[in-house]
Amino acid sequence: QVQLVESGGGLVQAGGSLRLSCAASGRTLSYYGMGWFRQAPGKEREFVAAISWNGGSTYYQDSVKGRFTISRDNAKNTMYLQMNSLKPEDTAVYYCAATRFWAATTEASEYSYWGQGTQVTVSS
Repeated sequence: QVQLVESGGGLVQAGGSLRLSCAASGRTLSYYGMGWFRQAPGKEREFVAAISWNGGSTYYQDSVKGRFTISRDNAKNTMYLQMNSLKPEDTAVYYCAATRFWAATTEASEYSYWGQGTQVTVSS
């Protein structure tokens, strides 16, 4: 059984930065693709960023390109999302997820493991 735990969320002013972490336990995720998704109030969960098993490939939602950076440290079984130049529309609960596929994927249905989420609130 794989457990994913997000941390690093909080309240920040527009233009500020946050770094989210996703720590995995129960199994090494070194060979799993991983991703970040978010869900704002009243909206469906949406893809944010994804990274392949070795970090060689990354994908981003268009609205976060150039502002967010996804990375991973397989030795620590941890994934990160550095978020800069935050905007009020980035406000959401952010979820990390892991897929059994090696590649990065943008499709939520391809992820088998999910964390509980961490709240990110950006004030204007």
